Amino acid sequence: MRRIAVVGAGQAGLHLALGLQAAGYPVTLVAPRTPEQLRGGPVLSTQAMFGPALRIERAAGLDLWAAEAPAVREVGAVLAVPPGVRALEYTMTLDEPARSVDQRLKLAAWLELFTERGGRPEYRALDRAGLRELAERHELTVVAVGRGELAEVFARDERRSPHRQPQRTIACLYAHGVGSPGPVAEPRARMHAIPGVGELYLQPALTLSGPCSILLWEAVPGGPLDRFADRPTPAGQLARIRALLRTHLPWEAELWAAAEPTDPGAALFGAVTPTVRHPVARLAADCHVLGLGDALVVNDPIAGQGANSAARAAAWYLAAITERGAAPFDPGWMAETFERFWQQHARHTVDFTTAMLAPPDHLQAVFAAAATHPAVARRFANTYADPADHAAWLADPRTTAAYLAEVTG
Repeated sequence: MRRIAVVGAGQAGLHLALGLQAAGYPVTLVAPRTPEQLRGGPVLSTQAMFGPALRIERAAGLDLWAAEAPAVREVGAVLAVPPGVRALEYTMTLDEPARSVDQRLKLAAWLELFTERGGRPEYRALDRAGLRELAERHELTVVAVGRGELAEVFARDERRSPHRQPQRTIACLYAHGVGSPGPVAEPRARMHAIPGVGELYLQPALTLSGPCSILLWEAVPGGPLDRFADRPTPAGQLARIRALLRTHLPWEAELWAAAEPTDPGAALFGAVTPTVRHPVARLAADCHVLGLGDALVVNDPIAGQGANSAARAAAWYLAAITERGAAPFDPGWMAETFERFWQQHARHTVDFTTAMLAPPDHLQAVFAAAATHPAVARRFANTYADPADHAAWLADPRTTAAYLAEVTG
């Protein structure tokens, strides 16, 4: 069986490595952290996963937390205007429940599963020279690393990259003890948008210590929500969150009175420049590697596409590799594999995320219609689950207007 190397052990890399292993391929997996280091380290993301991506995990035997992770079927959305006024509200209902599992918990368990199945992960860091040495020993090397030197071996695709700098600064906190706004029968996510200022997302999740709430600030750089650049401790971040909520979203502030960080690694701060990179990197005359996941497509988390797109990409690559048979994994095949995935899925995540970062006028009309027409709110919710629907009704103002006229009369 052909030897394949996977560099990176995040959502995409581990999913692909486990899939190849299950298909009988000898897989060399290079991971930067051991399971123990993952569990004892800081949080990695917010990782909300919608129904289609969860089905992919389930089919691969990797959805290990379905009975424990809170199942989210509804999202309460609020458009707020200063000073802390609810201007518009609606409820979005998902056709299939979404779930979020702390990636420290998830990736550690997947690494252990890879070992239990006979794999021997190589826990080490690679530079460009090390990547070349690895690639020369394997028929195919897939790089699933979204930052640093290894991601930079893939050239930026200027035509497909919508931005040159971060559109938001991001602060994330995992917390216990966050209240619920009224008698909600099931776990419910909440999202708030303050035009020109930023967004707040709150989602139920499963972490190392059990069910929790994940808060994600998406702050316009330099704006009033951009207050975490000094990377405070989780306790310090919680104190600032409470102060910001009292000013901008006072109804949420009341729900955070008894909140506490889940653990010493519960806080995350950063900024993402949305970027698309070319899929093939040439390391030497006859040595090429293929990018996967965040190595090629980096989206701001505002639309929740990161982990979902990673699962889809891993499944897509797995199918392409197994269908290749004995044919060479040459650069042409690498480029075609990604291009087909781009056309099928990745381009829609980029377009949808770009629209959410700076909603055009016709998207504002969708928000307004969602407040009075549940069918509009439901379709908008399920565009997060399947961003390909963005092209069918949100990408063009005329298409959106026709849809809204049909639904609203």
